[in-house]
Amino acid sequence: MRDTVQAEVTMTFLVSQDLSFRIPVELSYDSGDPYAVEITFHLPGDAPVSWAFARELLLDGLSRPTGEGDVRIAPAAPEGLSDVFIRLQVGCERALFRAGAAPLVAFLDRTDRVVPFGQEPAACDPVGDLDAELHRILAEDRYAG
Repeated sequence: MRDTVQAEVTMTFLVSQDLSFRIPVELSYDSGDPYAVEITFHLPGDAPVSWAFARELLLDGLSRPTGEGDVRIAPAAPEGLSDVFIRLQVGCERALFRAGAAPLVAFLDRTDRVVPFGQEPAACDPVGDLDAELHRILAEDRYAG
């Protein structure tokens, strides 16, 4: 059985040093892909934009700068639990967001209750999924003809 966790938070989209605005953001987690989280940004006047990345990256980014590629996360202050910067990049295009750490911690805590950190391999059961899919296909073939 697949479990999901969803949360809605507000983040600040930092367009420039002089321009920023708050936007609604959806966080989601699906135990069917236990290593990943997805963040969907709802920018004014645009279609929602979703990014998926490692759940552990989000966890690590709460306490120290992390990420080497298109997603980088870092705490806004060097000590204590503070806001978090999330930087996304595609080619030379970049977007920077600032989020409160508390709602991210609450979201990660809920995902940890579904699939505990470090237990992701046990949540991945490709054989069980394969057996269920094969059973469904054989049942359809039986009734089709």
